[in-house]
Amino acid sequence: MKKSLILGLAAISLFSCKTSEHIIQPSIQTVTNSTSITSKNTYWQQHVDYKMDIDMNVENYQYQGKQELVYTNNSPDELTKVYYHLYFNAFQPGSEMDARLQAVPDPDGRMTTNLGTKENPNIVSRIKTLKPNETGFIKVNSLTQNGVALAHKTVGTVLEVTLNKSIKPGEKVTFNMDFLGQVPLQIRRSGRNNKEGVALSMTQWFPKMAEYDFEGWHADAYIAREFQGVWGNFDVKLSIDKNYTVGGSGYLQNPNQIGHGYQDAGVTVPKAKGDKLTWHFVAPNVHDFTWAADPNYIHDKIKGENGVDLHFLYKNDDSIKENWKKLQPRTAELLAFYNKNIGPYPWKQYSVIQGGDGGMEYAMCTLITGQRKLGSLIGVTAHEMAHAWFQHLLATNETKHEWMDEGMTSYISDLAEADGKANPFSGAYRGYNYLVNSGKEEPQTTYGDRFHSNMAYGIAAYNKGEVFLAQLGYIIGEDKLAETISEYYNQWKFKHPTPNDFKRVAEKVSGFELDWYLNGWTKTTKTIDYSIKSVEGNTVTLARIGRLAMPIDLVVEYTDGTKEYVYIPLQMARAEKANAYPNLKRTVKTDWAWAHPTYTFETSKTIKNMTIDPSGLMADIDRTNNSYKN
Repeated sequence: MKKSLILGLAAISLFSCKTSEHIIQPSIQTVTNSTSITSKNTYWQQHVDYKMDIDMNVENYQYQGKQELVYTNNSPDELTKVYYHLYFNAFQPGSEMDARLQAVPDPDGRMTTNLGTKENPNIVSRIKTLKPNETGFIKVNSLTQNGVALAHKTVGTVLEVTLNKSIKPGEKVTFNMDFLGQVPLQIRRSGRNNKEGVALSMTQWFPKMAEYDFEGWHADAYIAREFQGVWGNFDVKLSIDKNYTVGGSGYLQNPNQIGHGYQDAGVTVPKAKGDKLTWHFVAPNVHDFTWAADPNYIHDKIKGENGVDLHFLYKNDDSIKENWKKLQPRTAELLAFYNKNIGPYPWKQYSVIQGGDGGMEYAMCTLITGQRKLGSLIGVTAHEMAHAWFQHLLATNETKHEWMDEGMTSYISDLAEADGKANPFSGAYRGYNYLVNSGKEEPQTTYGDRFHSNMAYGIAAYNKGEVFLAQLGYIIGEDKLAETISEYYNQWKFKHPTPNDFKRVAEKVSGFELDWYLNGWTKTTKTIDYSIKSVEGNTVTLARIGRLAMPIDLVVEYTDGTKEYVYIPLQMARAEKANAYPNLKRTVKTDWAWAHPTYTFETSKTIKNMTIDPSGLMADIDRTNNSYKN
């Protein structure tokens, strides 16, 4: 989701017209096979194949759905229950999302309204005020397992299902469901008639199987934050008013029946039969499916690197057209940057669609609000598009490890927009320092929905998450960080990596031991603070004031005009990085063991001045004591 100091936004995509582009590529198929229980390694993940037929009524915003779900149990466990997410049920008065809005000290302004006056505000949840025809819901009318009816119970945003017959390891079963959905007024991410007039932003809109992994079931209630999904293939047929243009996840299979700018050049689109068209999409190897629709969309398409079709859907509004046109070549540049600095985008299309309430990432696409200045439009697209890698290829559990997808996305998107900045991550460091000084910091391991405040969540996930990666470059070296990101992509694409998985990649690439860093940074709120305690002649004493230890970069200028880079390795890291200042002579001192609060060393010349970490990449919370001048 779009990075800001406090809140996040998001992303979503579209479809292609060439039949050859709909084939699952061999590399994707290989990953799917390698994650079965027959794999030689110990990693496994579940698999889903969805087929859905959806009939959308744009007059009352309700839709009838038929879903066939083939579920493959690749786990070593026998399953006696399954769970589905029913996300739209969050948009009802009295829901957990509604309760959270009323309890949190700094509720999201998009989700609240002021029913009082400026002098005496009465901030209330918008969900609380929804009328019955404005709420969201998903009602499951019937559910079977291999043709036999199942007992099921709706508990808020989760459907609890007791199986008639357990699913054994390696077994496939077919679930068939009939359901009725209603699209809520746009409150958060999903909904109808957003503030910019987009008719339908259909995100988290269908009954979605919950994830089961090595930790067990993740049937988390939808309260406000992120998601996790099972990898699989989607085949979706959507019937909707013929005047609506649709964009979303997956490749359009029948462009020459649809038109709306998707048909092959020179092909005449036959007239629709009746009042509706049926759009047929196929999305291979994704863990979500999203769409948006509006009768007033403009649809543009350009080619990106490696033949990827980049689609843009936005309202036919003269005030935004120019910026949306300028966005398009910049999006192609972003695609190329992420291909180079993370790894190749594997699908053949990506779509940027006006909709939602800010920005949010989805499979093969992003939904963003479009009435923005050009810089903002490019910025939100840069962030959301990066999520196509750090969430839709490297699919961390966002409910538990929200800092991984948000922080890593913020890091790479800031790098993409660096434009010559010495430290493109400086804003993230300022945000982190603000959080520390506020006294409201909570560990990054706090569940995304369970932070005391939105501010604490936003800075922990986005800013502190970004600093984790930027500071890792300080620890192991920028070259090894770049190599780590590439190898992380190679090893974990189309899987569900954990923080430890990323750490292990970094350790193998760099030769460093990094458990101390991962645990200290993410599981505690301890801080880094080093100082130059004293300089007596050529004797220098440094002090570790904070509780988190770091290796030390120290640049010293002597009275004769020469400079030296003094590097003090951290003992428990068990390694040394390459010279961070190759234009300076480097002296590597003996290791500094964490338990010792001070460290003393000698220089060979008289010191004029010195600075701890001139790069600013070490997140020292008090830099006033980092310098000395004779």
